[in-house]
Amino acid sequence: MNATNVKTALVTGASAGMGKEIARQLIADGYLVYTAARRIEKMADLEKLGAIPLKMDITKEDDITVAVETITRDHGGVDVLINNAGYGSYGAIEDVPIDEARRQFEVNIFGLARLTQLVLPGMREKRYGKIVNISSMGGKIYTPFGGWYHATKHALEGFSDCLRLEAKPFGIDVIVIEPGGIKTDWGAIAAENLKKTSGGGAYAEKANAAADSMAGMYASNKLSDSSVIVNAVSKAISVKNPKTRYVAGSFAKPMLFIRKWFGDKVFDKIVMSQVK
Repeated sequence: MNATNVKTALVTGASAGMGKEIARQLIADGYLVYTAARRIEKMADLEKLGAIPLKMDITKEDDITVAVETITRDHGGVDVLINNAGYGSYGAIEDVPIDEARRQFEVNIFGLARLTQLVLPGMREKRYGKIVNISSMGGKIYTPFGGWYHATKHALEGFSDCLRLEAKPFGIDVIVIEPGGIKTDWGAIAAENLKKTSGGGAYAEKANAAADSMAGMYASNKLSDSSVIVNAVSKAISVKNPKTRYVAGSFAKPMLFIRKWFGDKVFDKIVMSQVK
């Protein structure tokens, strides 16, 4: 990518995990990279590599607006948007406070959607753009005690499909990344939250079993390195005609295959066998 054709990328949730690694790769690929997260001090290492960090809470309109205005003013707008910010807060649907359920939607859907709305006009004007939404295999399957998280990821899948059809005539590609099991802190945090939320009530037996299973899996060597997702993102935004979806990471492809071809009852038995 030569100096006269450098593309500007914005990566949300870049203070840790996959977001940080994606940002690191895009810098190496030659993009001008803006990184966004609530904890701007956690992105100092990326700044040393050439990134431009922005303090952004994805649920706050002012933060999102200022970020897009800053990028537009200084570098002509966002060419590549990596919607990576998100989290999973586990618990029985009955037990999770509705305010927490709303927050998951605010972070995983509405904040993402608002940021996308704000970058679209510039992309349309250039007739170029890449919007990458980091979903999950959890956007196609389901597990007990992940109802609110799965709901946000299922919503993101539908949102992305509709946006792809609307944006395509303007030269904008919308790409969904569906990670499977990836070595991050995500699983340990979700397991801990599940125990806090549902570990002592009516759902305690299955909830504790599910939390222990999740914690054990994320502490094992059975999960994929984040590089498989980083590589998928790097490839998707570099090709002229990217696929609409990229599936990568432990268990993702077999679980999606089973869910698609074997039906609900078989999938239910497989999933519930993990929480006995």
